Amino acid sequence: MSFFKDLSVPAIIAGFVTVLVGFTSSAVIVFQAAQAVGATPSQLASWMWALGIGMGVTCILPSLRYKVPVVTAWSTPGAAMLITGAAGVPIGEATFAFLASAAMIVIAGYSGLFERAINRVPVSIASGMLAGVLLRFGMDVFVAMKTQFGMALAMFLAYLAMRRVSPRYAVVATLALGILIAAALGLLKTEALHLELARPEFVMPRFSLTALIGVALPLFVVTMASQNVPGVAVIRASGYSVPLSPVIGSIGVVNLLLAPFGAFAMNLAAITAAICMGREAHEDKSRRYVAAVAAGMFYLLIGLFGATVGAVFAAFPRELVLVVAGLALLGTIGNGLAAALANEHDREPALITFLVTASGVSLFGIGSAFWGLVAGTIAMLVLRGGRR
Repeated sequence: MSFFKDLSVPAIIAGFVTVLVGFTSSAVIVFQAAQAVGATPSQLASWMWALGIGMGVTCILPSLRYKVPVVTAWSTPGAAMLITGAAGVPIGEATFAFLASAAMIVIAGYSGLFERAINRVPVSIASGMLAGVLLRFGMDVFVAMKTQFGMALAMFLAYLAMRRVSPRYAVVATLALGILIAAALGLLKTEALHLELARPEFVMPRFSLTALIGVALPLFVVTMASQNVPGVAVIRASGYSVPLSPVIGSIGVVNLLLAPFGAFAMNLAAITAAICMGREAHEDKSRRYVAAVAAGMFYLLIGLFGATVGAVFAAFPRELVLVVAGLALLGTIGNGLAAALANEHDREPALITFLVTASGVSLFGIGSAFWGLVAGTIAMLVLRGGRR
């Protein structure tokens, strides 16, 4: 009953924007990953079914249980790694690698190893990482004006006006205006819309030592370092707390169950999670978990109607997605920077974390969020002489 009391239109819209941004920004990478391991069109549809169901369940259940916005996603760096690292690997062996990676996530989660490691990260460093991860999205609001100046400017001005008149509905109004302008300009690509249910297709795993070492282990490392670490940073920098061990472990269990159907890797979300945790989801911080539940519902729809929902999200012009995402994250970016720089003693390490993360540098297949954390931690240890 408390969920229905906490339900709000801004939270539902935040959930929709979360899925919109997540899907449109990286779905093509997942498609390429599936093709790299030789997935057929029906198996690709099964991948979307498994990932959609998996992300839906792992968003909804923990968010309802802990009353905290827990948002999950497929591992985009993991998918990128598969495109090159798993190219030519038979799909049966690739499926075995997905199972092995998920099993390692289960162990890292329930054993408490991951939580003990992440608990040593100071709030200032985590906040610097968060701000660095999200910086590009805030800048993209104005980058979008290069190609669609009229639409992007109108959306930006509408957002400012609504922030003054009715802050809760600023993103709602901005999204609605963007859709109207896109429709008027003929930018909505609705020709591919059709109703079609996705069907799961089981792939028998086939043991392979090569796939275990060359695919499963890198997939696990990339997912934990590039996705789960910044995912935790977003949760903590947003002022929330969840028991990490059972959350990470349960994500691994769901991943394990759905791996034979194409769920290659799932993890805590970072960028999209921030949309559900910001002020645009709800002014009352305790009611923002509804946005994560709404995102889970939309992910379930992707799972059930993979092809149809994919076409719906693909219908939106890129500039509209950039503007809505950037404006929805403005508050979170500001809060992250404020928390990162608040403590004078931690300011320089936090700033280094922010800059390295925002740079987008990638080494050994691991993204900049992890290296920002490493750089900031080293800076803090050196400047403090090893004292916490």
